[in-house]
Amino acid sequence: MAEETKVEIPAKFEKMIAEIEKMSIVELAELVKVLENKFGVSAAAPVAVAVAAAPVEEKTSFNVELKEVGAQKIEVIKVVRDLTAKGLKESKDLVDAAAAGTAQLVKEGVKKEEADEIVKKFAAAGAKAEIK
Repeated sequence: MAEETKVEIPAKFEKMIAEIEKMSIVELAELVKVLENKFGVSAAAPVAVAVAAAPVEEKTSFNVELKEVGAQKIEVIKVVRDLTAKGLKESKDLVDAAAAGTAQLVKEGVKKEEADEIVKKFAAAGAKAEIK
């Protein structure tokens, strides 16, 4: 049999606990059901109830990062210039940094459809981009 753990019972609950200790397993199960129905809670999955109560917000704003440049560096620079308001030098610097292994933020706060199009443009130029 399991070892009993000593639990400190506040004085205001002593009488109630004494009554519960006298109940059979069937009576305890019935009491739990009554309490669940009365208060609209579930003793079985309090975590699931808490998770279900929190609304899940769908992400609507995405960032696109240039991860790898590939062999067609000039084409990738052209894509960066087309997508951003950067000049030739800034676009080249961004592509060079990505080529060196540091992911570079190209566009931020765009919708999912636009982010997908940007990734496709980079893929067509031989580069790899990622939506974050």
